Amino acid sequence: MSEAFNIESKEAFVAFLRGINVGGHHKVPMVDLRKEIEKLGLENVLTLLNSGNVIFSVPVSNPMELEKMISESLENKFGFLIPTIVRKAELIHELLSNNPFRQIEVTKDIRLYVSFLQQESNIELKLPWTSDDDSFKILEQRDKTIISVLDLSVSKTPKAMSALEKYYGTDITTRNWNTILRIGKKLPPVANY
Repeated sequence: MSEAFNIESKEAFVAFLRGINVGGHHKVPMVDLRKEIEKLGLENVLTLLNSGNVIFSVPVSNPMELEKMISESLENKFGFLIPTIVRKAELIHELLSNNPFRQIEVTKDIRLYVSFLQQESNIELKLPWTSDDDSFKILEQRDKTIISVLDLSVSKTPKAMSALEKYYGTDITTRNWNTILRIGKKLPPVANY
């Protein structure tokens, strides 16, 4: 796996795979994932963590077409549906530079989450929204991105993902903020766009 990222005239993207390597189910080895992505003609492929985060470059393309192409290829290879959400790297850089959690006091019980929607949402949820037990807050929605905070000191059995799915549906995948920060460090600099 190359640490250098040669973007040349290509655009960088991040694919977020949903529901792999969770609780021993839908196992996808990262080496096999990277090889399958490379077979699609995507370049500079990096996998990050075991939860299905893939950085790659490709001549400028439509993220929705990439989602479909990657998801279909992975389903054929691994034998089960792997929903895939693709974002341009520049959108991840923008999210990082506008840190939506800068006003949050982080303690050992606070979890910061970024959720990516497959489709635009027409939900009219008054934001910020807070769960009845005050353990989960949806702070904002930026296009197809949901920003939320979970306080484990309030609820030891959080139903955060259930709340997100209730309002936004199941075509969603979530990463903690630390994962987004790690992805951001592996992306090519903004100047390359």
